[in-house]
Amino acid sequence: MRELIERIGTRFSRGTIRYAMFASFTVSALLAILLTGVTLYARFSTQLDDTIEGENQMLVEQVNQSLDTYLRDMIRLSDSIYYNVVKNTDLDEHSVSEEMRLLYNTYSDYVENMVLFTGDGEVVATAPAAKLRSGVDVRGTPWFAQAMERTENLHFGIPAVQNLFVDAEHNYKWVISLSCAVELTRGKDTQLGVLLIDLKYSALASLFSSVKLSGSGYVYLIDGDGVLIYHPERSLIASGLVTEGNQTAAAYRDGIYTQTWNGEKRSIIVRGVGYTGWKVVGVVDQPGFTMGSSQDLLFVLVIFCAYFELLIFMNVLLSKKLTDPIQRLKESVGRVEEGGESLPIYVGGTSETRELGTAVQGMVDRMRQLTEDMVREHEQKQKSELNALQAQINPHFLYNTLDIIVWMIENGQREDAVRVVTALARFFRISLSKGRNIIPVKDELEHVRNYLLIQEMRYKNKFRYRIDCPAEAENLSTIKLVVQPIVENAIYHSMDFMDGDGLIEIRAGVSDGALSITVADNGLGMTQDVVESLLTTGPESNRRDSTKKGSGIGLKNVQERIRLYFGPQYGVSIQSEPDEGTTVTLHLPAVPYGEMEDT
Repeated sequence: MRELIERIGTRFSRGTIRYAMFASFTVSALLAILLTGVTLYARFSTQLDDTIEGENQMLVEQVNQSLDTYLRDMIRLSDSIYYNVVKNTDLDEHSVSEEMRLLYNTYSDYVENMVLFTGDGEVVATAPAAKLRSGVDVRGTPWFAQAMERTENLHFGIPAVQNLFVDAEHNYKWVISLSCAVELTRGKDTQLGVLLIDLKYSALASLFSSVKLSGSGYVYLIDGDGVLIYHPERSLIASGLVTEGNQTAAAYRDGIYTQTWNGEKRSIIVRGVGYTGWKVVGVVDQPGFTMGSSQDLLFVLVIFCAYFELLIFMNVLLSKKLTDPIQRLKESVGRVEEGGESLPIYVGGTSETRELGTAVQGMVDRMRQLTEDMVREHEQKQKSELNALQAQINPHFLYNTLDIIVWMIENGQREDAVRVVTALARFFRISLSKGRNIIPVKDELEHVRNYLLIQEMRYKNKFRYRIDCPAEAENLSTIKLVVQPIVENAIYHSMDFMDGDGLIEIRAGVSDGALSITVADNGLGMTQDVVESLLTTGPESNRRDSTKKGSGIGLKNVQERIRLYFGPQYGVSIQSEPDEGTTVTLHLPAVPYGEMEDT
């Protein structure tokens, strides 16, 4: 070994490229192997901890999302009972029991019972049918008092045994009470009442019971005050046999914390459940990993020796072969890196260098071809994704339209119901357009007209609309479903706040060989910062859009579709001032329908 080192030093001092490369690569690689081995040995435990911690965070987040979805479903049930069954219903003339029973049958897997009380604590309706126990005064219960005191909020209670109603078998279940104040109508009088929905505790517990964190880890649920809502050992905690750090966890914000409990270190993962004030808490014992056995150390030593031998062999080979030909090859590759993809790669020297040069030349050719293929594939993928988006119909719009039709039929407004059904049919027919993406402007505006007719029925006395399209623009080409998302945004973000004086104007026009379609409203308007953010692309803006009420396609998608089909010089522009309304203009080329390829 000493002789080898001396020979390396002598050759290196002579300044030859071969031995300079050999010495440099050997020393550098040897140091790298040593540092890598030591670092790997020292850091393996930390990396294992990080991996386990990441998996546990993901599991806690999944539980949190499942719980959030479950609670939102229950809130929607509460809203459905109030707005579709109770609100504006004269209780002297109509019974709401049947409607509540139908809703109960739909949600019976999650709901124990639903009860409507007057402000005096009298039962108006129950689902399923039940009789209040004698002597029970619900006005003294926490859920009733909270609903009457804070009438604007929904209130989630803590787990309790539901024993309000007579049960011959005394089979009283654990429930979580969801309550809210509602407005009851009797003749000409109105009064506050309380809607109670008892959620099955077992349904909520099932969201947690199947989740297993690493080791002996577990997940539990607390309210904002640290009171346990769910815990896998809740009965043992209640009896004092087991303790839990729920009060400490209640003070934590979302994040990961290290806690010493009963002399043992453990990780606490906390995720808040938004509007309820509840917190999902994951508890995991901190793992450790040591690699101290003789077999492990021997394995590391063998691997090190193998790498060292391979290193010597490779360096000798490279130092003998990579001289002038490798330098010329490097220069030709450098020219390619600077943008000369069409320049040839040097092929010469030893057979290995010639093969490398040939391989590099082939790689450059393949890279050039792959780049072109990727550009084409990306464009096709964008078109496919955008075409798929076009097929999506806003479920809220469809639900509300069907709800309007049902309401009209029930109230004897059959002619209006026929109008809405006809408009909805035309709306869907134009949305489909026999699979075409390019349609005439007149069809796009007819699609919007049907949409506005339906929304006008829903938002009675909220707004008016005008559609103006000159004959010269009617038979020009446009992408389908680009105007309706703009109009939808105008309704949800402007007209929803108007009271009879809202106006939406839609105009098409042709000027200097260009087609423009303008959607203007006299709503609230917006600041320039908001205007600029509406067309901003990126994952953050996409997440924001996905949570907003309004178009399922959105302004950015309309912008991208127009530019994809017609080029970057076309797209969407927005003009708006606070309290002055908003004007959105679509800029497209004036191409007669039928002259443009539908892709």
